[in-house]
Amino acid sequence: MRTTAVTPLTTADAETLVAAARDAAGTAGIPVSVTVLDAGGHLLAFRRDDRAVLISGETSTRKAYTALQLNSPTADLVDLVKPDGPFHSLPTALDRPLLFIAGGIPVHRDGHLIGAIGVGGGAPEQDHGFATTALEELAR
Repeated sequence: MRTTAVTPLTTADAETLVAAARDAAGTAGIPVSVTVLDAGGHLLAFRRDDRAVLISGETSTRKAYTALQLNSPTADLVDLVKPDGPFHSLPTALDRPLLFIAGGIPVHRDGHLIGAIGVGGGAPEQDHGFATTALEELAR
């Protein structure tokens, strides 16, 4: 069986993601924090705007971690952890920093999970949009 090596998420990629997310948020006038993790969950890049709420640093990191661990945008997971959802106990069952709020998106290359981005500081839909814009920039 032959395997093809996939280029991992690099620090240059992470900086591209952070810059693009911050530019999108800046255009909207929203101060944010942006976290980029590699495939192993290790921090590659982090930036908190001066005026971003302090908790946004933690939320951006947890969103990225959640997107990475579940290989899904956090926006797609919100309903699954509601009281009537199939994974309602997941946030408390694991001793992990999961956060089921929109703004975290996994990063793929050639169909392989290579990391994740998380954005915090705006409304969840805004954060998701800023992260999506960052992924589009990385894909160019």
